[in-house]
Amino acid sequence: MGMFTAFDINASGLTAQQYRMDIISENVANANTTRTEDGTPYRRKVVTFAEKESQTPFSRVLNNVTDNYSGKGVKVSSVQEDQTTEMNKVYDPSHPDADQDGYVTYPNINIVTEMTNLIDASRAYEANATAFTTSKAMAVKGLEMSNG
Repeated sequence: MGMFTAFDINASGLTAQQYRMDIISENVANANTTRTEDGTPYRRKVVTFAEKESQTPFSRVLNNVTDNYSGKGVKVSSVQEDQTTEMNKVYDPSHPDADQDGYVTYPNINIVTEMTNLIDASRAYEANATAFTTSKAMAVKGLEMSNG
């Protein structure tokens, strides 16, 4: 593994976790959105990650031959709406989005879950930042040794 490969891996983790935090923030911001552009309540979004594979056939073959190391970090594989969690129904007949029985359908967002996920993403981001700093320190030390 080359010196810059570690930087690329850490940077992909930083980018993925930042994106995850953005989606979680969107969920929290829309926790009370009862009507979107299509007229339905907002649905919670979930980010899925996957291993980031080498992009070119040559680099994939080269990696397999040189060090049997496949994948170089993480990527966002999808952002999907949560279809499994039930929407929240609240009785409020005075609300403009209430149905004929007086119930308003609120998004399937649990603030405690979202905050827990946000803390998890934040810790993962910090871990990637620490690993990046450590990789940088190792590279600098290697350059110092080669010059000295």
